[in-house]
Amino acid sequence: MTSSRFDLRGKVAIVTGGNGGIGLGMARGLADAGADIAVVGRNETKSAAAVADLKQRGVKALAVPTDVTDKAAVAAMIDRVVGDLGRIDILINNAGMSIRKPPHELELDEWNKVIDTNLTSAFVCSKLAYPALKASGNGKVINIGSMMSIFGASFATAYAASKGGIVQYTRACANAWAPDNIQVNAILPGWIDTDLTRGARQQVSGLHERVLARTPAGRWGDIGDFAGIAVFLASPASNFVTGTAIPVDGGFSVMA
Repeated sequence: MTSSRFDLRGKVAIVTGGNGGIGLGMARGLADAGADIAVVGRNETKSAAAVADLKQRGVKALAVPTDVTDKAAVAAMIDRVVGDLGRIDILINNAGMSIRKPPHELELDEWNKVIDTNLTSAFVCSKLAYPALKASGNGKVINIGSMMSIFGASFATAYAASKGGIVQYTRACANAWAPDNIQVNAILPGWIDTDLTRGARQQVSGLHERVLARTPAGRWGDIGDFAGIAVFLASPASNFVTGTAIPVDGGFSVMA
């Protein structure tokens, strides 16, 4: 039986970008701990498959197609989740994208698209979910940063800026919402084997080899590597942990 410290039965989680990659890995972890899941994403086919996967784990799950950069759409999504699942206890701001260009080649509309998707969406979703998170009595917000929250990369201009912003936004919310017993933390993924990073490997020559050479664990991460950290940060086990940014990167960020 799941330890009560990690028991999420009776809890409801929203996972933006939860229909694939790291988002699905975290959603599976939360479902295995007993949480009902709202999968938020634009690709309805992928979301339907994710919901079917999660339901097989014995929990309620629903797909809510949403443009997380649109305040009205997010408001409708929040209302739908509360209406269908009854509450919101956990919000994972995972939706993200990247446009791989150096600073001098990046266009303003490309910059805005990445910042809006990766950073502004976290603000919009958190702001609109706040009343429900407060009402839950022990709300949890998990923001997904990146190793680019720590490092820069010539090809990740807007992405790195957005993910650096995620860490500071996390700290601000942690301070603001502590009196409401809402803990806000960030996860900083390293190089994880997802559709996003497969694209990076195709565009950036030698990336695969450089990642393996620098990662002490000697491999790329798997989406399943995020199940445990998600459950910890979503559960009572982390009630005195807030404002943190935790790398999950196989040691990449501490390698000399």
